[in-house]
Amino acid sequence: MPLYNTISDSPHEVDIIIAGGGTAGCTLAGRLSAADPSLSVLLIEGGRDTYGLPTVNHMGFVTYNLNPQTLTANFYKANREEYLAGREVVVPAGGSLGGGSAIETYHGPGLPSDHGHSGPIHVSDGGYRHAKMMDDYGAAAEAAGWREYDDLQNLRDSNGVQKWLRTVTPDGYRSTAAKGYIHPLLRDGKHPNLHVLTETHVVRVIIEGGEGEGEQKRAVGVEVTPNGKFSVVLPGAGGPGAKTALKARKLVVLSAGGLGSAPILERSGVGSAEVLKRAGVEVVKDLPGVGFAYQDHPFSTSVYKTNFSPEETMDLFYTGQRDVEQAIAEKNPMLRTNGIDYGSKLRPSEEDVERMGPEFKAYWEDHFKDEPNRPMMFCGTMAGFVYTDATAYQPGAQYFTCGNILLYPRSRGHVHITGSDVSDRLDFETGFLKDRVDVPPLVWAYKTNREITRRTSFYRGELAATHPSFPAGSAAAARDYDGPLFEHSRSRREVENIEYTAEDDEAIEEFLRRTVGTTWHSLGTCMLAPREEMGVVDKDLNVYGIKGLKVVDLSIPPENVGGNTNNTAFLIGEKGAAIVAGELGLELGTSGKLIE
Repeated sequence: MPLYNTISDSPHEVDIIIAGGGTAGCTLAGRLSAADPSLSVLLIEGGRDTYGLPTVNHMGFVTYNLNPQTLTANFYKANREEYLAGREVVVPAGGSLGGGSAIETYHGPGLPSDHGHSGPIHVSDGGYRHAKMMDDYGAAAEAAGWREYDDLQNLRDSNGVQKWLRTVTPDGYRSTAAKGYIHPLLRDGKHPNLHVLTETHVVRVIIEGGEGEGEQKRAVGVEVTPNGKFSVVLPGAGGPGAKTALKARKLVVLSAGGLGSAPILERSGVGSAEVLKRAGVEVVKDLPGVGFAYQDHPFSTSVYKTNFSPEETMDLFYTGQRDVEQAIAEKNPMLRTNGIDYGSKLRPSEEDVERMGPEFKAYWEDHFKDEPNRPMMFCGTMAGFVYTDATAYQPGAQYFTCGNILLYPRSRGHVHITGSDVSDRLDFETGFLKDRVDVPPLVWAYKTNREITRRTSFYRGELAATHPSFPAGSAAAARDYDGPLFEHSRSRREVENIEYTAEDDEAIEEFLRRTVGTTWHSLGTCMLAPREEMGVVDKDLNVYGIKGLKVVDLSIPPENVGGNTNNTAFLIGEKGAAIVAGELGLELGTSGKLIE
């Protein structure tokens, strides 16, 4: 099985090198390797292989993968940002073979007419749903004026709620890009052409040529170094800091993600001349769009008190009441879920838009009004405590969390290198809430999803520390209740909405700037766009001005998407494979199966 975690064991020359073993990289490597057993492919991943790792296989341990000690994610610390109350936001990204698909599981079912069933990735509910939430949340949403749909991922319906599905097998195991596209080929004994090198950083792309008149520079390989998180340095051996050149005869592809591919390009001398000179890197190609247009989905949560039992919330795992071995031994059914049982895609009404102010109204009319299938917000609900400040958790109570995600933010940030080494600090700005137009929809979403929650039968009030600090005497202030609000009304529909004042809205904005964080959906830093519009790659994913170099990952979308970015990464990987296969004269097949 050609899977290595030391550079010396890896082949040093192959046909294609893919730098980054995340969702798109695994998809690309698997498709190309399966298409032609004579085509040698080397997939390089900075993290480890997680095949068989319980905290990846079982979705219930989703938050374990957001702990730096688990070594399954990378963590990028942003600059201090004035628009976020001076905070330094930390953004996680996939950091093992399979990338985001190893720690991300959100999905929707799709209509039978829109998809087949032969692909390598499973979509299901994993065989578990939260019993008290199932019918109740949908009924509460309908009472608040929202429709429940069977499928909000069909690219047509975008204004209601849905019982959410996940990239998980029907028997409850996470379905990752590595499991679906890489390990079947590594283990079938028929694809010795696929090589996977883990625990190894790609420092830069090796670019040669371009000296002669009319001669274009070309990528001929990559320079790599061991990942110091995993390497043990032996006397006289090459350890962290030692660099090795690996050669590619046909193509180099960057698939290191929205926060990884741009820094590799810049360390290779491809990027803004100003940024490169400041970092002490020789300019190979002045390409100002590299690292320029970072975007993520701004994310804000609020927590509510419930009548759930301790065994009915994900806090069973989050707070350590059940450790990994114990939960697996008892076959706890919540291992089959990440806790997201309901999701919603919502659009404000015309009256809501008017109340959000003229600047937002102009943005709405330009980008949303005439596109009814384009949602403004996504809300995910979870039986459990999810909040930026873990100290707000109060033992003894059981919680329910609403997470609001702005799907099409206008704010932009950036990510750039500050030096030539992989260990040098990144100049990283998330840009969250930098553009004023992004604030009103998040304020609206807080109010909207609070009203849905107030109409559930399990609602028992707000956990005050996770809600805005409303003025004294405000009708919006957090409260506790002994039973459902609709016990005192004729029905859920009769529950009165909270009336918010202008001062309340200011309190919500202050809360957002203090708490908004990441959905770890980083993209846009190597945009597919014309070069004069800060583009980095063309329609065939070629880096402008460098032959034999492509980018195939989430850094290429020019703006964020109104859905699951992990799905988008799979799509980019599949499309990238089709493009490369076409250039090489290969047939990928049409059934969707990895191996025909």
